[in-house]
Amino acid sequence: MIGSGLDIGIDLGTATVVACVKGKGIVLREPSVVAINRKTNDVLAVGKEARRMIGRTPSSIVAVRPLRDGVISDFTATSKMLKYCINKACSKSSFGGFRMMICVPSQITEVERRAVIDVAMQNGAKKAYLIEEPVAAAIGAGIDIAKPCGNLIVDVGGGTTDIAVISIGGSVVSTSLKVAGDKFDSNIIKYIKKKYNVLIGERTAEDIKIEIGCVYPRKEDLTMEARGRNLNNGLPVTITLHSSEIMEALIEPAMQIVEAVKGVLEKTPPELTADVSDRGIYMTGGGSLLYGLDKLIQKNTGINVMIAQDAISCVAIGTGKALDNLDALDAKSRR
Repeated sequence: MIGSGLDIGIDLGTATVVACVKGKGIVLREPSVVAINRKTNDVLAVGKEARRMIGRTPSSIVAVRPLRDGVISDFTATSKMLKYCINKACSKSSFGGFRMMICVPSQITEVERRAVIDVAMQNGAKKAYLIEEPVAAAIGAGIDIAKPCGNLIVDVGGGTTDIAVISIGGSVVSTSLKVAGDKFDSNIIKYIKKKYNVLIGERTAEDIKIEIGCVYPRKEDLTMEARGRNLNNGLPVTITLHSSEIMEALIEPAMQIVEAVKGVLEKTPPELTADVSDRGIYMTGGGSLLYGLDKLIQKNTGINVMIAQDAISCVAIGTGKALDNLDALDAKSRR
């Protein structure tokens, strides 16, 4: 730590924002949602409280998700959300004295990188650093990335799936596709609208995905009731859904992830491919918990697939561990 300042790590995710402080671990985990009063531009709520407002606000209030597909889509709302995180993570006496490590998708542009750093600096960071999601996920999963051997990480988040082969502390081959948790939700919404002529909300779609969603046949066909609006008469309706039909809705985006994994493997140098074959594929992120996604990748690649312990927090934990190297990064930049 520098003076009275703190080192803060932020996983600025499309679905969830997680903050950790050096020496304290994870101090904040909230949905990436901000509720704003349109008339006054004041922030009314952030996180869980704001998420409850999605689809339930009057015209004067808007509940927004400031990050879409892993990048900042609403700069102002992101800045306000980050300020909320900093307030929660550290005392006012630390303001202006902290360094911040922010996690970003592996394939974001230079302009998008600059936007993330600007948000951090505008909210009091003394210095801001970026770390790629697959690298942070690998560190969080307990992999020693400093060794000269290949590790394949598949990080399925809310907005993006980041796939990378990591060796000697960096990505050798990587790709990022905008197919992840949000895409699974939107596919469920489209499927139910087409099959039942019923419109459901984002939160309902997410609940369906978690409860009965799958991309590989389950041993038993699960059922769940879901409420929505009948598009014929506009009235509320309850429908019964089966896991087998939700699989129909989810298999297309799941196969896009599988093809991306195969694409990365095809571009990987032979020595590292052999390492991956021996060591297996590591899956992290909330999306990796979708039933059968690991089995689907394993079936199509022939490589053993493991879901990391505490997969949802891997990126944040890795970002927190990377804070230990900030002094080395500072020394390198001074040289």
